[in-house]
Amino acid sequence: MSADVRARIEAVWRIESAKLIAALTRVTHDVGLAEELAQDALVAALEQWPGEGVPRNPAAWLMTTAKRRAIDRFRRQDMLDKKHAEIARTLETEHEAEIPPPIEDDLLRLIFIACHPVLNPEARTALTLKLLGGLTTAEIARAFLVSEATVAQRIVRAKRTLQTADAEFEIPEAAELPQRLDSVLEVIYLIYNEGYAATAGEDWMRPELCSEAMRLGRILAGLMPREPEVHGLVALMELQASRINARTSSDGEPITLLEQNRGRWDHLLIRRGLDALAKTDGRQGKYALQAALAACHARARTAAETDWREIARIYGQLNDLEPSPIIDLNRAVAVSMADGPEAGLAILDQVDLPDYHLLPAVRADLFAKLGRLDDARIEFERAAGLTRNERERAFLRNRARDLR
Repeated sequence: MSADVRARIEAVWRIESAKLIAALTRVTHDVGLAEELAQDALVAALEQWPGEGVPRNPAAWLMTTAKRRAIDRFRRQDMLDKKHAEIARTLETEHEAEIPPPIEDDLLRLIFIACHPVLNPEARTALTLKLLGGLTTAEIARAFLVSEATVAQRIVRAKRTLQTADAEFEIPEAAELPQRLDSVLEVIYLIYNEGYAATAGEDWMRPELCSEAMRLGRILAGLMPREPEVHGLVALMELQASRINARTSSDGEPITLLEQNRGRWDHLLIRRGLDALAKTDGRQGKYALQAALAACHARARTAAETDWREIARIYGQLNDLEPSPIIDLNRAVAVSMADGPEAGLAILDQVDLPDYHLLPAVRADLFAKLGRLDDARIEFERAAGLTRNERERAFLRNRARDLR
């Protein structure tokens, strides 16, 4: 098989696999079986397309092949129960009538089932990236620095849990939607955050995870255009991602926000983020408020022009909405920039985050600004000892060393 044909097949699969699995899950009511059928279609494509050429409508070819495989599979069984016979008839009827599946509804259902509350966060993340991101088990394992076997187990257990719980392949009722949508947004943002600031490993960022999360967010925004928090999350990710090119040096070393070359920020992503923020219609959910914070930075042409009082005010709104020591930590930074290091330290004294490395890192920075260099050095060393990210550890230790 030529490299060009393989690349085209891989591109088609990455784009179409989620739609294919979603449509098959709608009919079979079994996400595991749907994925197996989709994989069967992919194998058939790998066998036939190199010789016959990539069809004009590869998505339709994959769908037709997968449905035929499903019909054959059910008919081959010695004892067809009523459920399987009905599924086979449904598949055959749809195939013969050439009725296009409702792709948008199917994708939306797949998003909600992959992020179902019966699954733990790790399982939701792995299943979402597998079914909707089109990532392989190896790619997911590499992204989260775990073994392929661990990821494979998470996915298998997730499918088994969904089957045991008899999870419906349906969009939640209106009363259930807020809770279920929160779960979906949380999973997408978890994927994004792991890409934007990796919790462990040698790289500070994994931009490919950011890209996958933004792609999932844009899909969700297209499927749920009237949900302000969906647009809020998309806006937040776009605005933060606009800084990615400026967040590290050529050697991969972290560069703090105030020291970044804003000429390297991606202004297309900034415009897209601001457009998405406008679609929240002023609703002040947690993602929309965080996007508003990112917008304050995006609109400032230089670090000196940043409106830190506005940022501190928005952090106050966030804390009222969903109190968190992380929010207090970030508010302390904003207050220190607006009113001085002492004001920021007064807030930090009330923050309880014993194992979070950024608390001593922020304290160290404020101590350094006050000229308390010994205290700053001790806090930078403590922060370095708490982080599991190699790049960040080196960065913090360099800060401590410079203070000597």
